[in-house]
Amino acid sequence: MIGKILKTMRKKSNLSQEQIGKITGFARNTISQYETETLQPEFSTIETIANECGYEIQFVNIKTKEILTTQNINRKEI
Repeated sequence: MIGKILKTMRKKSNLSQEQIGKITGFARNTISQYETETLQPEFSTIETIANECGYEIQFVNIKTKEILTTQNINRKEI
């Protein structure tokens, strides 16, 4: 599923695999492998690609609707 999300973000940002690879420092074939789920990216890689495509990763609590992101979480709480 993450591969489809990465591909959708990239395409909605009008970027080719080669372009997003150059921006993020990953090889085009690595981006391709992430998108086809041949290779599983680390969370930090997903976040890097999302940010470069203009997206932010959010975790929403279903009950409270509280939103956590890597930007608003206090690392000392963990």
